Amino acid sequence: MRVANRLFSSEWRRFLSRDVSSYTQGQSPEARIREYFYYIDHQGQLFLDDTKVKNFVTCFKDQHFLVFFFNRLKVNQSSRYEQDFPFLSLCGRERNFLRCEDRPVVFTHLVSEAGHEERLSYCGGGAKLTAPFRPESLFMHPVSGRVYHPGPERGGGVGLVRSALAIELSTHFEYATGQESTGQPTHFIWAGHPHTLTNELAKHFPV
Repeated sequence: MRVANRLFSSEWRRFLSRDVSSYTQGQSPEARIREYFYYIDHQGQLFLDDTKVKNFVTCFKDQHFLVFFFNRLKVNQSSRYEQDFPFLSLCGRERNFLRCEDRPVVFTHLVSEAGHEERLSYCGGGAKLTAPFRPESLFMHPVSGRVYHPGPERGGGVGLVRSALAIELSTHFEYATGQESTGQPTHFIWAGHPHTLTNELAKHFPV
């Protein structure tokens, strides 16, 4: 997890504001190899990195592609673009490099079915890209106020909760008396049960 922690250091966050332009989409650095470059925003929308206007209209929406892409996601240790694009999704002879606004895994919806455990869906994959919902493991960042939840290890072990979903969940946080506006939540009330927050994800956020 040391590699993943490095990816989200303050130094890396400063890098996000830089213009990354030292590539060509579809370039072939060696025979029969193609390379493509992607970006994911804090809403969980995936784009080609060089898309000029990034919004719902220009993001990828095909669920089959998104499931294929994110199921193959891993930390980029290919010796190519490791600093610029810290994640990589391989598809045969195609290398898909990924950088992100915050995290490569962004939880967008809570999936609940009768008789089944609740799960968080991420990155446009619907029921095909999910992680078990663990209320006690939700983590509110003390500076940004963003909410995080454990995610698949291939994506760094932690995912961002999209703002719309985080707002819904925030009504279930409880705080120590007098700490409602300045302190960290201590409990999460879900299905009528209080869950003591573990803050286990704090270790993923180096100063």
